[in-house]
Amino acid sequence: MSDMHSLLIAAILGVVEGLTEFLPVSSTGHMIIVGHLLGFEGDTAKTFEVVIQLGSILAVVVMFWRRLFGLIGIPLWPPVAARRRKQRSFNADPHFAGDDSGGGTGAVVPRHD
Repeated sequence: MSDMHSLLIAAILGVVEGLTEFLPVSSTGHMIIVGHLLGFEGDTAKTFEVVIQLGSILAVVVMFWRRLFGLIGIPLWPPVAARRRKQRSFNADPHFAGDDSGGGTGAVVPRHD
């Protein structure tokens, strides 16, 4: 198999993985089926599947690291977390009391200038 052919197969399988990763379907299953249709099988194909899955996991961790750290109980660096809490408290609109859930539960508070 030539390098250009391998590169084309890798690109196709990467696109399949990227398109199906966040869908409620098996991205690995689709990648295996497409690899089979392209004649990409054997130990090289299995190694490629493992590496591309690790790449997907790494991409998710990089994109959602704050949320993941929060879920597993690892606090953000304390000064950063404190600064964010302070910013949130000062960004509130003083003329609107209620929540921002969009449920229409808030009330307009008149100004007392």
